[in-house]
Amino acid sequence: MAELQEVQITEEKPLLPGQTPEVAKEAELAARILLDQGQTHSVETPYGSVNFTVYGTPKPKRPAIFTYHDVGLNYKSCFQSLFQFGDMQEIIQNFVRVHVDAPGMQEGAPVFPLGYQYPSLDQLADMIPCILQYLNFSTIIGVGVGAGAYILSRYALTHPDTVEGLVLINIDPNAKGWMDWAAHKLTGFTSSIPEMILGHLFSQEELSGNSELVQKYRNIVTHAPNLENIELYWNSYNNRRDLNFERGGDITLKCPVMLVVGDQAPHEDAVVECNSKLDPTQTSFLKMADSGGQPQLTQPGKLTEAFKYFLQGMGYMASSCMTRLSRSRTASLTSAASIDLNRSRSRTLSQSSESGTLPSGPPGHTMEVSC
Repeated sequence: MAELQEVQITEEKPLLPGQTPEVAKEAELAARILLDQGQTHSVETPYGSVNFTVYGTPKPKRPAIFTYHDVGLNYKSCFQSLFQFGDMQEIIQNFVRVHVDAPGMQEGAPVFPLGYQYPSLDQLADMIPCILQYLNFSTIIGVGVGAGAYILSRYALTHPDTVEGLVLINIDPNAKGWMDWAAHKLTGFTSSIPEMILGHLFSQEELSGNSELVQKYRNIVTHAPNLENIELYWNSYNNRRDLNFERGGDITLKCPVMLVVGDQAPHEDAVVECNSKLDPTQTSFLKMADSGGQPQLTQPGKLTEAFKYFLQGMGYMASSCMTRLSRSRTASLTSAASIDLNRSRSRTLSQSSESGTLPSGPPGHTMEVSC
């Protein structure tokens, strides 16, 4: 009789007591779907509760991508086009994402009671540590638009050790002056809140052209069930304090920064001025032609590629390939980079879309993208 041999079998993923392989597979699939759809949380802060949605799982030794939206929008209407773009998938597979909705801006949010004191932008920034503590996240790469860009910048000034990088779209770091305040008050007499917010989001050319995108967002803002809440966020934005950035001074962003604005966008001058105040060795300035007031909506492909280069400059995704432009025969990309070293010498680089690449190298340069 043949001698029996003892064979030891171990399960790579032991089943729970009483759990069949079919049930385990269904549970794993359900968990994966839940991660793809995002998990929404709410946390209490000293200034009220705030909602945020988490996609993916934390990656070892990698920060979270942390987004904050502009006035009149929520995280979906502000960032969905960008993060659902095909080439963006390579990025989001490598990072966990946290999308914050400003208080009262999330879908289905109840209207705040009359007399509710909405947090200032500084206080909204002070809510962020509560979110990171709840999630046990130590560092972030912030992506903000408009008011959200200001909030992330304010947070980075007070918590520099927790911010590895910032992508700031349409940032205006300045408080409103007396002339701005008077113009805002005068506009308030002749324009509705939705019209003023649309003028903040889009250029006058875009509003006059009334494209399908503008029509979509005009409908979103005008018919928002939480319009009273949106007005409170709008008022907080218009009452923001000056960030007081000073090149070479103590008040500055200490992490790599990519400033983004559309050519002829409402905030073009403010972003150009912000660029002049930040450390040129840490700051990249991306001006996108034909992108209007919301480049993350109109040019998600170009912005995704620039974001990949930004991450590579920070030491992440070194093996990522930039293939979108080389695959497209109709895309046209022109970029110029200038580096000012001690204001004594400068260098300009330009490349066309035939190579399918953007200028690489250290931060502190300007890229102008046209199509």
